[in-house]
Amino acid sequence: MVQSSGLFTSIKTLLGTLLGVTQTRLELLATEIEEERLRLTRLLLYGFFALFFFGLGVLLLSVLVIAAFWDSHRLAAIAAVAVMHLGIAFVCAVCLRQQAKHKPRLFSASLAELGKDRAALASRE
Repeated sequence: MVQSSGLFTSIKTLLGTLLGVTQTRLELLATEIEEERLRLTRLLLYGFFALFFFGLGVLLLSVLVIAAFWDSHRLAAIAAVAVMHLGIAFVCAVCLRQQAKHKPRLFSASLAELGKDRAALASRE
């Protein structure tokens, strides 16, 4: 009878430890998700404002170039501005593609901690 209560206490302690480890890992995962959400929100906000003001600047610069050459070479000025805009759009598309390919691994800290836990458990056996 004494031995079964000791076994029950050991199992209870083991389950408590496992629940504690699981809770810690889930909290880490939740923190990583929240950090990623905040990072993406900031990224989208800054990206929106950058694109808006860049577009406004390019539009005004384009109007300035076309107005400067309106009397002498209006078609050439319009064509040059259009080619410049297409070139910038192409460069931005290439940069966007590279950025999309090289994103950080999601939940890397949680996965590393779980790997450490698994290694620690395997070394005890």
